[in-house]
Amino acid sequence: VVKKMHDALVVELRVAEGRNPTPSLGIVDSQSTKTTELAESRGFDAGKKVKGRKRHIVVDVLGMIIAIAVTVASVQDRDGAVPAVTRAKLEYPTLIKILADSAYKGDVIEKLSADSGVDLEVTERAIGTKGFLPVRKRWIVERTFAWIGRYRRTSKDYERLADTEEAVIRWAMIRTMARRLAQSPT
Repeated sequence: VVKKMHDALVVELRVAEGRNPTPSLGIVDSQSTKTTELAESRGFDAGKKVKGRKRHIVVDVLGMIIAIAVTVASVQDRDGAVPAVTRAKLEYPTLIKILADSAYKGDVIEKLSADSGVDLEVTERAIGTKGFLPVRKRWIVERTFAWIGRYRRTSKDYERLADTEEAVIRWAMIRTMARRLAQSPT
């Protein structure tokens, strides 16, 4: 039920913004979050030094989530992209291209691109730049993570099951989309 509500609001918001109901471009990224000791599954992300889970999301150009996959934190970004991108393509067959950062390279991504029919384009920042620099449309997924993090229940993964965490993320986005639609002049 939560997924149906979420997906219906994504379509409604896209139409209100003057876009096609289904996206053709997506952006994928992941975020490591700490979990409590009650979590049924958790791992350690050595890069971020976080013990918990990893949220893999695919968003459209408005920043609305079109697919989520929650895994243990030890899963590499490119491996976690497989279920997220596969779900996105199943839900939105109009998806043609997905932008990703340099963590999404390798044979797994090439196979995913060939199997799903989605062009996964790795966008990298210019050589020699340091610090944060917005890269062509990639900042949109970072903004979505910021929207998710605004809610107390999503600032940390308090859920025992990964499926429940997905539902909680959808609830946060439902609230974000409902507020955005309420402020829309149409």
